[in-house]
Amino acid sequence: MAVSVDEAVSAGPVRDQTRPTRRLGGRGRSVLEIALLTVLAVVMLFPVLWMIETSIKENRDVYAVPAEFFGFTVTMEHFKDVFVAPGGGRSALSVAFLNSAVVAGVSTVLATVLGVPAAWAYSRFAVKARKDQLFFILSTRFMPPVVVVIPIFLMYRQVGLIDSKLGLILIYTAYNLPFTIWMMKGFVDEVPAEYEDAAMLDGYTRLQAFRRHTLPLLVPGIAATAVFALIFSWNEFVFAIFLTSSDSVRTAPPAIAGLIGGTTTDWGLVAAASVVFALPVLVFAYLVRKHLIAGVTLGAVRR
Repeated sequence: MAVSVDEAVSAGPVRDQTRPTRRLGGRGRSVLEIALLTVLAVVMLFPVLWMIETSIKENRDVYAVPAEFFGFTVTMEHFKDVFVAPGGGRSALSVAFLNSAVVAGVSTVLATVLGVPAAWAYSRFAVKARKDQLFFILSTRFMPPVVVVIPIFLMYRQVGLIDSKLGLILIYTAYNLPFTIWMMKGFVDEVPAEYEDAAMLDGYTRLQAFRRHTLPLLVPGIAATAVFALIFSWNEFVFAIFLTSSDSVRTAPPAIAGLIGGTTTDWGLVAAASVVFALPVLVFAYLVRKHLIAGVTLGAVRR
């Protein structure tokens, strides 16, 4: 029986004759990503840059047509007007900034002090109908402030909390507390309960075990929660404008909004006030940035 040459030579694995599709190289892909991210950053940061530029322009340059991006005269008079009144003394804006710092700071501290133990209790103890209670707590944040501001205004009028810092502190704390409890409960769940059990075996009470062993591990989560609570209290506008009326109590958001209107608007002053208003939260977030990143990413990886 004759065997042909083609049959005698064993055929190897058949190679794919199609040419591989050329992909964008690593260097080219990096250049493209950097270019796209640069364009996105410019688009997102342009309003902020425009606000900063307007705050340091003279009024004639602010209203110039076409707009002047470069070559304008730099002035700091608008920032001076934010803190100093035209006739001397403290301006209404400086008082509003101080009110915002007091109201936002105190409400954030109260929400954190009350929310962290509550989150720890919901995480560690077998509370009856725990899921239903947590859902009820979170449901208080479902409605926007504009929906409940009228009933709150009527209640505040009855108890004498209209146009007072205490009234704003209480309502901001009440609005931040559900968010604080829910966010901190996730952080507490990530801390093993065995730490507290071991501490109680050494003679600590449950509260001492929480304070000495669990609480230090919750610092990143507390920092992240405090930043979000501070942002809400600092930027809140609806309650601030409905529940306050005098310059001695009004916070910064309605005070800055009051600069816009009438026949003319000093946009340089508005921009300078907005820059000053944005700085405290940015500085606070920068100071706790390490804890903030750790807190936001806590629980992202399952063990």
